[in-house]
Amino acid sequence: MTAELPTGLPPEPAPEVTGPQPQPGEPLPEPGPPAASLTPAQAFDALYAFCAPALVRQAYLLTGRRELARESVERTFQLAWQRWPEVAVDRDPAGWMRAMTYEYALSPWHRFRPRYRHPEPPAADPSDRALMAVLLKLPPPQRRCLLLYDGLGLDLPETAAETEASTPTTANRLMNARAAIAERLPDLADPSALHERLASLASHERLRAAKPPAVRKGSERRARFWTRAAIAFTVALIGTTALTVRTAPTHYEPPIAPGAEIQGVPARVGQGALSESEVSLRRKLRESMGNGPERVAPVGR
Repeated sequence: MTAELPTGLPPEPAPEVTGPQPQPGEPLPEPGPPAASLTPAQAFDALYAFCAPALVRQAYLLTGRRELARESVERTFQLAWQRWPEVAVDRDPAGWMRAMTYEYALSPWHRFRPRYRHPEPPAADPSDRALMAVLLKLPPPQRRCLLLYDGLGLDLPETAAETEASTPTTANRLMNARAAIAERLPDLADPSALHERLASLASHERLRAAKPPAVRKGSERRARFWTRAAIAFTVALIGTTALTVRTAPTHYEPPIAPGAEIQGVPARVGQGALSESEVSLRRKLRESMGNGPERVAPVGR
């Protein structure tokens, strides 16, 4: 018997009625204090314990990478813990988790990360390897529709709503994915057989999710980091703005005009021969003393 991929939270059991029941015509007893509800951490841990193992297997079917599958689930629940007041009142918390996990797992940016450039070791079973190879060759939208419809058993409108596509487009993607798998693996042309093989492939891999307290602490660490980064960026921006205001000019300074060539200036020529008076003056200067008190003595004329 193959393992099923859960799609949502189990229905809550009806409360058991204990104690004496009021007889017809008797007044109803006064309502007592409400029962203690779960704390946010307890509710988050319960949702994580129910959804995380199945989501890790589903993310593995989407990506073929065990580490990326675990990372996708952890990041999804970290985001859910940051938005817990919103997620806690959602009509389908499990569906919200599934949609966010699929979005993160199928992000095209993972191909540029060094840790995900090389393929991981394939599955041990040959049939599992063949099915995984066919799944990974499908376009991501077809792979997602196939997993939701044939893997989890959602109907066509729910699959279309979760993939944010129209019903005809979703049906077309599903038929193309089934045709591609039937062409490579004829024994999986039957949707029921394909459903069993998808569940079997997901259950054969040993995929473990982190513990809920570790996920909550990781979410809080990431929130603190981004908060501090935002504060540091804001302080740096304020400092840069203040420095710019301090050093910026307060009035308009016209630019200096570029230099222009002056016309009509005579060309520079070399020095000519000295005149007789200039030669006499040079001889007198050379014959006079260069230093001593006589040098500064006044000469009568």
